[in-house]
Amino acid sequence: MSNTAAATPVPKIDPEKVHGQLRELFDSSILWLQTNWAQILIAVGIGAAIVVALHFARNQGNRLCREDRRLGGWGMVFGRAVVRTNNFFIVMLAAKLVVGYADAPAALTTTVNFLFTVAVVFQAAIWAREIILGSVEHRASRENYNGEALVSAMGLIRLLVTFVLFAIALIVVLDNLGVNVTGLVAGLGVGGIAIGLAAQGIFADLFAALAIIFDRPFRRGDAITYDTTSGTVEEIGLKSTRIRGLNGEERIISNKTLLDKEIQNNTRRQRRRIKFAIGVTYQTAPDVCLAIPTMLSEIVAAHDLVFVRSGFVNFGASSLDFEVEFDTHLPDFQHAYDARHTVGLAILKRFNDEKIEIAYPTQTTFTAAPDGTMVMPYPQVQTVRAIDIEK
Repeated sequence: MSNTAAATPVPKIDPEKVHGQLRELFDSSILWLQTNWAQILIAVGIGAAIVVALHFARNQGNRLCREDRRLGGWGMVFGRAVVRTNNFFIVMLAAKLVVGYADAPAALTTTVNFLFTVAVVFQAAIWAREIILGSVEHRASRENYNGEALVSAMGLIRLLVTFVLFAIALIVVLDNLGVNVTGLVAGLGVGGIAIGLAAQGIFADLFAALAIIFDRPFRRGDAITYDTTSGTVEEIGLKSTRIRGLNGEERIISNKTLLDKEIQNNTRRQRRRIKFAIGVTYQTAPDVCLAIPTMLSEIVAAHDLVFVRSGFVNFGASSLDFEVEFDTHLPDFQHAYDARHTVGLAILKRFNDEKIEIAYPTQTTFTAAPDGTMVMPYPQVQTVRAIDIEK
């Protein structure tokens, strides 16, 4: 007995059977035309109207692309999607209406339904691709992102979006044909995982760039702070963001790393809050200490700033500590810097006028007598005798 398995016979196409099926489809179609010609004419008229309407919609899409400024750019996004409506979809939409209204033969109905499914699935993929890509381009163009980086990013995004959408469309079509797509889905999943692992760094920064474009935590020209770094955003690229530091240096950080941090957008501040800590000596009288918060609030109000709070906060090592908090009306740092300078000098002048001593670190040393009582180290000061140098 041979160990070699018998070869599985390959099925052959029977030309006569195929010819018979085509002949049956043709004959049934002719009979249907002869018996339902009135319904067919009505359906064809409606289908022609649909074809004309869809072609008119495509022309309107071209007009929206030219006049997108009226809709702030979104007109071009949807207009471009409408323009991408293909003729095959238009024809199959009309054919679907005809066979559905005019009671077409089963063979013809099955054929039209299949072609209509193919047309709808791939047309939906095209529309989705154009809307997604148009949305990304529209948001990026509004934020004035770097043109070269945007072109590179859009090329990769277009490839990824097209692959994903058309892969889904192909799976849907094959599933409608009765094909078992489980293996295909598994293969695509394994391939996607392999590609993702191989280029996870690039994809992480790319998706972070998209998050910056859509979520807009900052934009070019914004002054931001993260960790201990502050600077102005100069460029948002495909992989990294470039920030001009306060000392003039250029800092480059990957988009993913930047988004993982807590970002303070100083440009979007509504105001800036300033806090002063002021210590007065322990010899200050309690009634004077009670009046200090009122003095501080008057100083802040006199300089057209927003007083927040003021009061006693702590018994310090060498001082009685007070605080005052106030807000500026403008968010820019220079305005806050000038306000802090002005208020600080005003506090110093007011305290000098009120004879309130601002404390500084001091230390007093006491000396113990033999009996344990505290005495000054030099209770008696001896006079210095004059020395005759000539002797």
